[in-house]
Amino acid sequence: MREDTVSTDPWGRVDDDGTVYVRTAEGERAVGSWQAGEPEEALAYFHRKYDELAGQVQLLEQRVRGTDLAPAQAEAGIVKLREAVADAHVVGDLAALTARLDSLTELVAQRREEVKAAREHARAEAREVKERIVGEAERIADETTHWKSGGERLRQLVEEWKAADRIDRVTEAALWKRLSAARTAFAKRRKTYFAGLDEQREGVRAAKERIVAEAEAIAGSTDWGATAAYYRELMQQWKNAGRASREAEDELWARFKAAQDQFFQARSAVFAERDASLAANAVAKEELLAEAEKILPVTDVRTARAALRHILERWEAAGPVPREQRDRLEGGLRKVDESVRKAEDAEWKRSNPEARARAQSTVDQLRTSIEQLEKRLSKAQAAGRAKDVKEAEEALTARRSWLAEAERTLTEFS
Repeated sequence: MREDTVSTDPWGRVDDDGTVYVRTAEGERAVGSWQAGEPEEALAYFHRKYDELAGQVQLLEQRVRGTDLAPAQAEAGIVKLREAVADAHVVGDLAALTARLDSLTELVAQRREEVKAAREHARAEAREVKERIVGEAERIADETTHWKSGGERLRQLVEEWKAADRIDRVTEAALWKRLSAARTAFAKRRKTYFAGLDEQREGVRAAKERIVAEAEAIAGSTDWGATAAYYRELMQQWKNAGRASREAEDELWARFKAAQDQFFQARSAVFAERDASLAANAVAKEELLAEAEKILPVTDVRTARAALRHILERWEAAGPVPREQRDRLEGGLRKVDESVRKAEDAEWKRSNPEARARAQSTVDQLRTSIEQLEKRLSKAQAAGRAKDVKEAEEALTARRSWLAEAERTLTEFS
């Protein structure tokens, strides 16, 4: 008969009939029987079974504390192990395993709250992101006129929406409805704009068709001055008309330029031929200009005017010169003529008896005024009237300055 092992193991014993018991807070519970050997071997075997169960608890603890194991999975594992502990055929401290599972249950509950809070926070952030996306889309739909960049940005916003976390179904559906409405409104506004633009461009095309027709109609004109001016006017009309479609614009411009080039090339050819025939006239006028410039500076007005008059007669007789030389030659002769005119004006002023008489009268009046002021000054000085002395001196200073200027003017008539 076997000896009872109650006194030798705190967690279990083997009965005389080989029944193995585990001690719990509720009392002993049979966990198996052992007939093959000594009681110590039986207890050792069931201790090993306990260690295996404890290892499962430890593994779950590690997974809960060391990984991002979902709370639902952790709770399922705890429930399974609780059932295993409650009905375990092992010998060991089962209460300790239950306590460890209780701690895990509290930890998982805390983790569940954290996950819930994190999920709510993520949903709140996702809602902010999606509200921001919808707000920007609605602004684009209402305000943007840069159609290409606006359309591209709307496509990017849809991708941002897809990448954002989901929120509650009702809010998600309402925001998506607003985003879709914004995209639709933008597309309609863009379509309306381009429809109006097409209509506008058609009007521009018709206006430029008329301009081109007029340009082609006068391409063969030989009224060089008036036609060149009209081409400039047509060019201004072209610029003011706006832009047609690219294809129409290119085709119409090519026609306009061809007509314009035809006219100006013909004009250039005629002018080049004419300028070649006028080269001799330019040589003659170069000589006349050199002769006219020798008149300067003018010393005898009558002689200078007579010489210039003779040069002008020959100048007119010489005929026209090439355009590129015309301004320089005409300008040079004009300067000589202006110098002679200035000399004539100066001579007339000097010889004008009325002007000389006025200058003499001014000098006489100032001299008389100065004599009177000098007498007044002498009386004021003799009487000791300082104020009158000062006033008389200031008046004398001013009139003597005026007299000097008047005498210089009078001298010019001498």
